[in-house]
Amino acid sequence: MTTNDNAAWAALLLRVSLGIVFIAHGLLKVFVFTLPGTMQFFASVGFPGWTAYLVAALEVGGGALLIAGLGTRWVSLAMVPVLLGATSVHFGAGWLFTNANGGWEYPAFLAAATVVQALLGPGAFALRVPARARAVTA
Repeated sequence: MTTNDNAAWAALLLRVSLGIVFIAHGLLKVFVFTLPGTMQFFASVGFPGWTAYLVAALEVGGGALLIAGLGTRWVSLAMVPVLLGATSVHFGAGWLFTNANGGWEYPAFLAAATVVQALLGPGAFALRVPARARAVTA
């Protein structure tokens, strides 16, 4: 049975899990593959090399914002194009991510999960801008 309380906890679990995954992938690009190496890879699969910096920043920064619960819907939606790009890169390798060069099911699942997060909202224990501050800046 789904209740508002269960949905809030589910959104929290999804939000923090996605945030951790995004931070891990962003830091992988920075510290393991290095940004110059990531730029080369992006260029080799048809994306502009400079987008490696944008993607790494989105993954690390977006992951941190998700964990905090700030801008959850917008951050989630901003990650969808990144994940669809990752899906397209791995599409030729087949379905399973365990295939050589990775498959596309994992980034496709993450894309779906970020859409679900955007629909659910931040859930429990999210930092939020007070409603009055939102009204003043709107």
